Amino acid sequence: MKKSRTIKIAIAIYTILLYSIEHSAQNFKKLDESPHDIAYCRESRVTPPLVKVIYGRPRLKKEKAFGGQVPYNKLWRTGANEATEVHFFHDVLFGGQWVKAGTYVLVTIPGEEEWEVILNKKLDVWGAFQYDPKADVAKIKVPVSKAERLEVFSIAFKRINNEIQMVLGWDSTRVKIPLKIKDIVVAKL
Repeated sequence: MKKSRTIKIAIAIYTILLYSIEHSAQNFKKLDESPHDIAYCRESRVTPPLVKVIYGRPRLKKEKAFGGQVPYNKLWRTGANEATEVHFFHDVLFGGQWVKAGTYVLVTIPGEEEWEVILNKKLDVWGAFQYDPKADVAKIKVPVSKAERLEVFSIAFKRINNEIQMVLGWDSTRVKIPLKIKDIVVAKL
């Protein structure tokens, strides 16, 4: 009788522990408010990628994104959380400067009418806090244009003739980074 009761208590304790471990493993921390996304540039859905961008997508929290949530004329991680990474699968003409195929961090310095766009070879960093200008690979300046309001920072690709534009958009701001892929004529995006 005493042995049977001890076994029942042991089973009950085991069941409670198993149940609590199972449920606590499923309790994730609060979801990230700026989840990561991937933007691909391909000639078509079935062709290998030409460019891949991995970036965090912050939401608009203030009245305006640039000059508000993100200050003008200061280095920005170009997204949220970990630094935005761009992978070129081929050598690319990045706004007039040749860049070898590979992976780079994309940081920007937003201005009201013009942005400085920087590719840097220091990878796997959080934000722009570990930015080292000695690791810069290319720098270009691009104009700002305006469009419909986007609540979430986004990156997409657009084709203009034989040039690809990597478009950064948030709030009503758009920045178009010109790219040409070496030895590839882009059919259609």
